[in-house]
Amino acid sequence: MEFEANPGKEEEVAQFLIDAKALVDAEPGTLTWFSFRLGPRSFRIFDAFETEDDREVHLQGRVRQGIEANAELFSVPPSITPVDVLAAKLPV
Repeated sequence: MEFEANPGKEEEVAQFLIDAKALVDAEPGTLTWFSFRLGPRSFRIFDAFETEDDREVHLQGRVRQGIEANAELFSVPPSITPVDVLAAKLPV
């Protein structure tokens, strides 16, 4: 997911993403979740799921609700680009 913060809202977006981790922790189907900053106003989320159903639960979950409720933080609506992971290395 890609985010662009509105000017002056950068730290609010960063805090939103930090706080969102607690919501994701409650999602057993979300195997991994990273939020990160690429530049002053540019943010991303990378997450992975065991099944397509788990992905859909997450995409309709509380983080999305929070994004929609805080639309004023973003210069454009966040975009989601689903991918199919072909290979990965995760801790055991």
